[in-house]
Amino acid sequence: MVNKVTLIGRLGADPEVRRLENGAAVARIRMATNESYKDNAGNWQDRTEWHTVIGWRLLAEKAENSFKKGSLVYVEGKLQTREWSDQNGNKRYNTEVVANYMRLLSKDNAQGGAGNAYFPSADDAPPTVTTQNSDDNGTAAPANETVSESADDDLPF
Repeated sequence: MVNKVTLIGRLGADPEVRRLENGAAVARIRMATNESYKDNAGNWQDRTEWHTVIGWRLLAEKAENSFKKGSLVYVEGKLQTREWSDQNGNKRYNTEVVANYMRLLSKDNAQGGAGNAYFPSADDAPPTVTTQNSDDNGTAAPANETVSESADDDLPF
């Protein structure tokens, strides 16, 4: 199963960052994405979707130090839905993007930042975890861990 979200959009406000009792930082970011389409009459329509993005620890500190209202931001993460009861006892739900990677795409937001946008490359990929195995001589050699899929994985395709 896959739960992955990729967004590129602009921040509607400065990040809200708070620190928990254990010292961990958490950032809440309001982010807008836009799309344009033609309606049945042939007129162009614009649609804006607002997303709440949550970043923890180092991502929260990065957002606090680098992101500002209007920043063009790239986010990767997963959807997570929280449930709670309001003061009348009604169940309420909130779906957020929990980020595992965020990057500022515009360096100068005073003029919209479009001219100074830069996009992630392979060099900017989130770090991968590698393990160290020792060879017959006792020296450490990196080992690439791969996940093999079995033929009977119950996928419909």
